[in-house]
Amino acid sequence: MRAAPLPGYAVFAAMLTAAGLPIYIHAPKFYVDQYGVSLAALGSVLFGLRLLDVVQDPALGWLSERLHRWRSLAVAAAVALLVASMAGLFAVTPPVAPLLWFALTLTGLFSAFSFLTITFYAQGVARAGGMGPGGHVRLAAWRETGGLLGVSAAAVAPTLLMGVTDAPFAAFAAGFAVLAAVAAVAMARDWSLPAAQGQSGWSEVLADPVARRLLILALINATPVAVTSTLFLFFVESRLGLPGWEGPLLVLFFLSAAASAPGWGRAARRFGEKPALLAGMVLSILAFGFATLLGAGDALPFAAICVASGAALGADMTLLPAIFAARMARIAPNAGQAFGLWSFVSKFTLALAAVALLPLLQGAGFQPGEATSPARALVVLSLLYAALPCALKLVAVALLVATPLNRETIG
Repeated sequence: MRAAPLPGYAVFAAMLTAAGLPIYIHAPKFYVDQYGVSLAALGSVLFGLRLLDVVQDPALGWLSERLHRWRSLAVAAAVALLVASMAGLFAVTPPVAPLLWFALTLTGLFSAFSFLTITFYAQGVARAGGMGPGGHVRLAAWRETGGLLGVSAAAVAPTLLMGVTDAPFAAFAAGFAVLAAVAAVAMARDWSLPAAQGQSGWSEVLADPVARRLLILALINATPVAVTSTLFLFFVESRLGLPGWEGPLLVLFFLSAAASAPGWGRAARRFGEKPALLAGMVLSILAFGFATLLGAGDALPFAAICVASGAALGADMTLLPAIFAARMARIAPNAGQAFGLWSFVSKFTLALAAVALLPLLQGAGFQPGEATSPARALVVLSLLYAALPCALKLVAVALLVATPLNRETIG
């Protein structure tokens, strides 16, 4: 059976990212506004769900490998669970305590999301292996561009839908179901590609020094994105005093990332993956360094920061997964368990940000709303949103500089 064209990877990635990062952006604020759940309680639930991933994501990687012969059926079942969980989260009035319903629906959503992400990225290793030199970067450019466009659409959709329906989040869940059906069809042929040969257990991945460095780098490098994603809506509404601008600014951020992804791919092919990734990290530090200086009404400067930081995100999302995939093709070709570890690392940062930052904000006296928080709380919000990501990115830069990445180590 012929493989699906690369645009199929873009569509499937769009569906996955629409169910990933935007949920961390929208779901906590939705449950605060709609049901009065406290920020600290939501942060604790999100962190607890990510602790589940300590066991679940690597186990789902093992399961993905074992289900290769039935992968099409397994993917269809996971997509159905993802759609049902999204509907339960946003379109169903909680039949139990809202906090419990939040936890139950997110458990289903994150479990399906994890299995699909792991399977999708592992399949990409097999697909890119037949594309010749630079195949991993080319596939990653398609995949991550689609993913970033999916994030863009999902980030702004509820805001846009507020103008046309009284239940924007229910409409968002319905639209997501349509996208999921299209994505499942677009990737249908690739699930039947032959599995890559070779061992890919945790021991093979963790025994490799380059793979260990890449996993640690992914953890540190993703944390700034997790911090800014968790606090973005609160920063725009309360620190900048720009309620209603959240959607357009999110779209600007993610569209900038999507537009930059092909350029980062070309830069990697010309200059190498490591120099290109370092350039993206430095751009991110510069952007968020300026964000610490912003105050009420600074819409245009923040828009410029969204463009710059979005372009930096394009480097992170395109190059780092491609580097890891290329390394896995050398040491663990059947990469299900490897991407189980990668998935855990990526999502753990979001949970860590939620459990650490939301209680800190609440303790500083922060109250969601344009003019309801004391000045001290707004200063804390600025430091957490802008200064903390800069510090974390500096650590990531140092680690990347110290990591040996060349054609011999990553293929």
